[in-house]
Amino acid sequence: MNWSVFEGLLSGVNKYSTAFGRIWLSIVFIFRLLVYVVAAERVWSDDHKDFDCNTRQPGCTNVCFDFFFPVSHIRLWALQLILVTCPSLLVIMHVAYRKAKEQRHRAAGGDSCRHVYISPGKKRGGLWWTYLLSLIFKAGVDVVFLYIFYRFYRNYTLPRLVKCELSPCPNVVDCFISRPTEKTIFTLFMVVTACICVVLSLIEATYLIGKR
Repeated sequence: MNWSVFEGLLSGVNKYSTAFGRIWLSIVFIFRLLVYVVAAERVWSDDHKDFDCNTRQPGCTNVCFDFFFPVSHIRLWALQLILVTCPSLLVIMHVAYRKAKEQRHRAAGGDSCRHVYISPGKKRGGLWWTYLLSLIFKAGVDVVFLYIFYRFYRNYTLPRLVKCELSPCPNVVDCFISRPTEKTIFTLFMVVTACICVVLSLIEATYLIGKR
């Protein structure tokens, strides 16, 4: 990863965010992205390899694993983080578009001409709507993924033992998950941070509407 580019994006998001947006960004970067990169990926690196069933029937373990883990936590979190950060980049792109338009206007009319945007980064007009919709979209993405996790993994927990009776398993087979307690702790941590981010996004949207 090119960290200089990433640092530039973060500074741009911070520059055009409110105080609540800066808190949201800090939580996403420190408590979600870094935890995902540093720890969570390693915890789930052995999820399929160490998923053991008490049978040697060919295909049984793979079928049971696919049934109980239809989508990996890691892949879902990666998709969630991508979708939840994209709206902030749209705000930066909108500001960049305003700046470019202002520069073209001044180049055509001279320095004495009237400004199209006195402050391109000020949240007014279309930029206000872009920012507000980005907050709603971010909160909506987190809520949707919280529901998906709840549907796939009831109560966001992973059991130590699951019983599988799918074909080609010969009968009811006991299967054991690798490090279920550790994975449950990480899952609950990511769920709590996502809930905090949803609340912050809604508070920021309320603040933005009230300030206008």
